[in-house]
Amino acid sequence: MLNFYKPEKLPSLMVAPNGARPMKKDHPKVPVTIPEIVETGKACFENGAEAIHFHTRNNNGEHVLDSGLCKETLTELQKKVPKMHLQITTEAIGKYSPEEMRKLAYEVMPPGISIGIREMIPSRKPENEDIKIYQKLIEAGTKVQHICYEPEDIDLLSNLLAKSQISKNGVWCMFVIGHYSGKISDPKKISFFIEKLKENEFNADWAVCAFAKEEISCLKTAIKLGGKIRVGFENSFLMPDGSVAPNNETKVKAANNLFD
Repeated sequence: MLNFYKPEKLPSLMVAPNGARPMKKDHPKVPVTIPEIVETGKACFENGAEAIHFHTRNNNGEHVLDSGLCKETLTELQKKVPKMHLQITTEAIGKYSPEEMRKLAYEVMPPGISIGIREMIPSRKPENEDIKIYQKLIEAGTKVQHICYEPEDIDLLSNLLAKSQISKNGVWCMFVIGHYSGKISDPKKISFFIEKLKENEFNADWAVCAFAKEEISCLKTAIKLGGKIRVGFENSFLMPDGSVAPNNETKVKAANNLFD
């Protein structure tokens, strides 16, 4: 059995090298095959990324929630980067149902998983099946990162954790600032998420990801406010100076310098 690395605290810098949507036509260095994801993960680790959030792709390069591909990718990454935190995703992209998202989580039980809580619980009313999967993941030692697209998602998360009898201490959150479709990433929005954490009495470990040319200002703001960051081709192909990054590891190296 593989002994995956599971940090107690949210890693300061995570890389998201491919996401659900970027393709080779968008940038030739978007990793879509398992060997490419592994090679990218290793290069990003060597340049300062302590964790990787990856999306598995099918033979057409399309995002899929496939337990076999996830397990294979985790195994290969573990061989190359045993000290890197590995995180799969349940992202629905408007294609997968909550049942399919839960099925992936149950079948893989990975070291780390990101869950968009509004995707998993679209009714915003946690039911028994929602409670069971979160409890099962916590019992298995999986590090769950709760993806919050809007500040009110924290209200939903608070309700879920209360019903699941899961502590709010040390909860991992990812605040998504902006949207890939063109919604502007405004760094001022980060404070609204933080206020929601306080309002719901969370002792959370949080990070931020953002998009396009506004990404860098959001990352700087997050660090200034005591948060962590995620970068990579899932969110932006751009370097801090506005040029196109040659690859993910170059973005990671530049992002690592933001902590200086």
